[in-house]
Amino acid sequence: MAFIVVIFALLLKFAIAIPNKNLTNLFPAVFVFGDSTADSGNNNYISTSFKANHLPYGQDFPGGIPTGRFSNGKLVPDFWVSMLGIKHTIPPYLKPNLSDFDIRTGVNFASAGSGFDDLTARVSQVIPVSRQLYYFKGYIGRLKKLVGVKEAKRIIKRALVSVSAGTNDFTISFYDLRTRRNDFDINDYQDYVLKKLQIFVDELYKLGCRTFVVSGLPPMGCLPIQMASRFTRTCIKDQNADARNYNNKLMNLLPQMQSSLAGSRIIYTDIYSPLMEMIKNPRKYGFTVTKVGCCGIGFLEAGPICTPLTPLCTDPSTHLFFDSIHPSEAAYRHITKTLLKQIIHRLNNSTNGL
Repeated sequence: MAFIVVIFALLLKFAIAIPNKNLTNLFPAVFVFGDSTADSGNNNYISTSFKANHLPYGQDFPGGIPTGRFSNGKLVPDFWVSMLGIKHTIPPYLKPNLSDFDIRTGVNFASAGSGFDDLTARVSQVIPVSRQLYYFKGYIGRLKKLVGVKEAKRIIKRALVSVSAGTNDFTISFYDLRTRRNDFDINDYQDYVLKKLQIFVDELYKLGCRTFVVSGLPPMGCLPIQMASRFTRTCIKDQNADARNYNNKLMNLLPQMQSSLAGSRIIYTDIYSPLMEMIKNPRKYGFTVTKVGCCGIGFLEAGPICTPLTPLCTDPSTHLFFDSIHPSEAAYRHITKTLLKQIIHRLNNSTNGL
């Protein structure tokens, strides 16, 4: 009941903030691309060990079902489609027997462990962001068969497209496994990843997408698993500085991309600031633990080593992180509020029509 009240209050607040526009009619569909912070279960249907299709993942999801989401409950894309009045959650594209309704209103192409750099995805044998584009093309074919070519083009043009990846490129390919250090220094690798991002958005634009939400990097040095890799319980300053530098480059790049793609709206969403705010002022948001995850000892457990046999904290809502990498549902709920405000603000100031 409390969650319903929060959602209603947010919808009312944002509806008032958008003159002459109904929040629930802003977008007919949402498409999601990215990594484990967005994957609603695609990894369940591919050959990889990096899955979250087992408890304790999903213990607070409706029905207490592990769906493949790397958290105890819902993710940001789920809250988005709910707050936008589209549906309650967003399903993975690879889920068998998707309903016609889900095809019309949008699906999720993200894959946990993925990145813009194809090399990153090879480590976990998951779907790189570039391959997610292939599945999106298949989706477009299904949508055209369902609603016709004209209506399919309208849905895609008016849809909200979320792109959220990059963290694994740096934590896996640059910091931990160091596979890219022979090819790049940190600044050059940031530019390489951003170029991959730009190519990806360009391809989505060619397929008819027009409104994009592109997320920056989180404070990577504050992820429990990254702190564990340096045998510390304090955030790693250089990794956080790298994240801020990347985000600044991304903020400068996106307006240039928008200018080159006629009729597009490309919105930067700042994930770094809300996470750092919760780390610095945890009790303000109901958290008592921010340096370790709820699952196990909280430094290492994630995916295949966060299992039903792993000791769990008594209340995940008091933990910023559910496992050693991924935020809890409570954290995602706070993040969603902040990100949606950013999106609505940008839409209000946009000169392009929906």
